[in-house]
Amino acid sequence: MTQRALIAESVGGLGFRSVWGPVADVIIFIAATGQGMRLANAHLVSFAVATILNYFLIVRRAAAAAGRSTDWRLHVHLLVVSLFAVCLRGAVLGLLTNVWGWSEHVAIMLAAVAAMALALPGYTLAVRTTTWTLGGGEQRRRMAMYLVVIGFLLRLVYITQVELLPEDSYYWNYAQHLDLGYLDHPPMVAWLIWLGTAVCGDSEFGVRIGALCCAAVASFFAYRLTRNLFGKPSAVVALVLMQVLPFFFLAGMLMTPDAPLTAAWAGTLYFLERALIAGQPRAWLLAGVSIGIGLISKYTIAMLVPAVVLFVILDPQSRRWLLRWEPYAALIIALVIFSPVILWNAQHEWASFAFQTSRRLAEAPRFALHKLIISVLVLLTPTGVLTLLVSRFTRGIAASDEAEGADASRRWLFIRLSVLVPLSVFVVFSVRHDVKIDWTGALWLGAVPALATSIVWFGTKGARGIRAWVYSAWGPTAVFMLLLYSVGLHYLALGLPDVGYSSRLELVPVGWRDLGRQINAIADDIRRQTGMEPVIVGMDRYELASQLAFYAPDHARSVKETSSRNLFGQNGLMYGRWASSLAVGNRTLILVAWDPHDISDELTAPYVARLEPLKEGVLNRGGTEVRDFHYRIARGLAAQPLPQR
Repeated sequence: MTQRALIAESVGGLGFRSVWGPVADVIIFIAATGQGMRLANAHLVSFAVATILNYFLIVRRAAAAAGRSTDWRLHVHLLVVSLFAVCLRGAVLGLLTNVWGWSEHVAIMLAAVAAMALALPGYTLAVRTTTWTLGGGEQRRRMAMYLVVIGFLLRLVYITQVELLPEDSYYWNYAQHLDLGYLDHPPMVAWLIWLGTAVCGDSEFGVRIGALCCAAVASFFAYRLTRNLFGKPSAVVALVLMQVLPFFFLAGMLMTPDAPLTAAWAGTLYFLERALIAGQPRAWLLAGVSIGIGLISKYTIAMLVPAVVLFVILDPQSRRWLLRWEPYAALIIALVIFSPVILWNAQHEWASFAFQTSRRLAEAPRFALHKLIISVLVLLTPTGVLTLLVSRFTRGIAASDEAEGADASRRWLFIRLSVLVPLSVFVVFSVRHDVKIDWTGALWLGAVPALATSIVWFGTKGARGIRAWVYSAWGPTAVFMLLLYSVGLHYLALGLPDVGYSSRLELVPVGWRDLGRQINAIADDIRRQTGMEPVIVGMDRYELASQLAFYAPDHARSVKETSSRNLFGQNGLMYGRWASSLAVGNRTLILVAWDPHDISDELTAPYVARLEPLKEGVLNRGGTEVRDFHYRIARGLAAQPLPQR
């Protein structure tokens, strides 16, 4: 029997040896929960015991067959695989018990099987591969596919368990007020949420399934674009990057305008490459469709247009398109798709266009270039930034690449302009204005092929010095990022032993379900006392109002009867428009805030006839105190400040 076959046989755990781990897992879990241990802690303890048994009964024999019994790298890789398995198994367990309502004792059986199904291929990969790197070759391809599967499964199973962020629920409120446009964004995010909740229910999964689908579309186009430009080995690496780079992972999980923007941006780059590099005329029309979809997702995709124009001017072979009808037809198609947003703006004093342009430019000058640089380091990781700096993206076509043909320089020009032109806009803006961390996210789709082919090139050309270090760093970087996501999602969904939660709910989405439950109980008391429906008012821009509307038991009622601080003369974004249909008058209001100052007499008394005393509540998650919140009852709201008595 060959060494490879012996390894496969050993890790496969022939006979009864593969049974003992899952059996011990189930028995210990049932015993621990029977003694009152929390589900999350019991699941971690039972998995640890099962993993140790699997090591001694299955994996150690395979390691000996490979001659790696004392190789410390093997044991690090085994630990990594086990961490992936336990986090995904926790997701399955939480889904079955907390979401689907299964018995814990039944759910653990399926969760144990799921953990083994993920762990065994990982153990095989760990035993067969001494170093985890990305690039060409069969073993690297296997590792790449393993990481891609983990990235997809993490989002698929956790999106329904992790509570919504305020941004998610705010755009869910968009979907409850379907329109052709909104103050701060175009309507695509609302349309996707409406479709997702119509098909999958008014739940976290229904809200976020659109983001997961957009991530799949973006990954598909990134793969195809990279394959066209640089070949299949680079395309496989690009697929991994789409799962591990922070912006793309989160854009595929959180339902914000970045999700459809990313899919549209990737599609636009793909079809533009087919038109400009491959010379396919019909690709222009599909590029126009992609740009149009991008424009009704987020306006920033318009920055690709000057990049295309500049490429056509600089590339002699592409100048012929200036005399062809296809590029102009593409522009018309994009504008036709975008026309509903133009119409909405025309009917609303150009509010959204002004919000994203003149309003931002009118803000007080503030130097933020350093924040832009930090955001790039976060979105691409330091390894990604360093790769771009030392790769062919910045150093031009190497002499050894001349054999690739005349198109090599054209491909790199296309990639560089697709990144540098939009990036230059943000750089200029950041010199005098503040920037947000996610603003440059989608433009790095143009860098994904460059990163991928550089990784492959470093691995096949015998790179030395810093390039060799960068190449060797990509495997650990990809694994570390997925481990970070795995542990983080497990923490948000099930918790971690002896680790509490931040009091900043806008940053860590835990406790919102409990807040919705407590505020609804207060509203029920008012309904019984007055026979009228109270108005729930979140006293910040949109975060509290959006979450309280979503985490109420009756969405039809909560959407109509929830508003923001706009009722008190402050900025509430879209709630300022939605509240126009909210009849308040002498009705009872429940004012909710994190900071008691936000519902102080100073800010609220001028607008109401009567205020009750300030009260305090405490939010809990799984028996752990998260933070305090404050509320008070008000009656007799006026549209303008009342005369002071």
